[in-house]
Amino acid sequence: MKRFLIVTGVLLLIILGIYAYNRLYYTKTFSPEATAEYNQNGNHLSVFYNRPYKNGRVIFGGLVPYNVVWRTGANEATVFKTNTDLVIKGKQLKAGTYSLWTIPGEQTWKVIFNSESGQWGIDFNGEANRNPEKDVLTVEVPSLTHNKEFEQFTISIEQVGEDMELILLWDKTIIAVPISVSH
Repeated sequence: MKRFLIVTGVLLLIILGIYAYNRLYYTKTFSPEATAEYNQNGNHLSVFYNRPYKNGRVIFGGLVPYNVVWRTGANEATVFKTNTDLVIKGKQLKAGTYSLWTIPGEQTWKVIFNSESGQWGIDFNGEANRNPEKDVLTVEVPSLTHNKEFEQFTISIEQVGEDMELILLWDKTIIAVPISVSH
């Protein structure tokens, strides 16, 4: 009986090790990590995310269904950090760390900032690993179509006049979220 328990324990550790390796390292070879950063006038914003490739797939309305919460990248939930209070489409977002979620639509997207961060992007059922009760800000922005196709999912933060835009690009879709510093 003792030998059986030892063998079972060792097998369990091996299985957990393989699972952890697959989840944390192997999957990242298909969707590498990236960080988009903005540093101006003492304002620091960053977005940590994983960048999946299109690889000939139908992205929006296919791999990423319309009207369903998306982790906005791959692997872990995307993390948005700001050291200053912001105004996003007229709504206040306090300085802090948030997970960033989206609900893609054909004409508009909902962009959600959630106070919980650090979690894997999906649960064991393949659903978004987000607690909606922890949403602190949701805005809706238009979805734009571009002639150019973007092979790899990309997030950037760009200066636009006195303000900024959080830009999401993938396939032929562009999303721009207006951001300004709260005064």
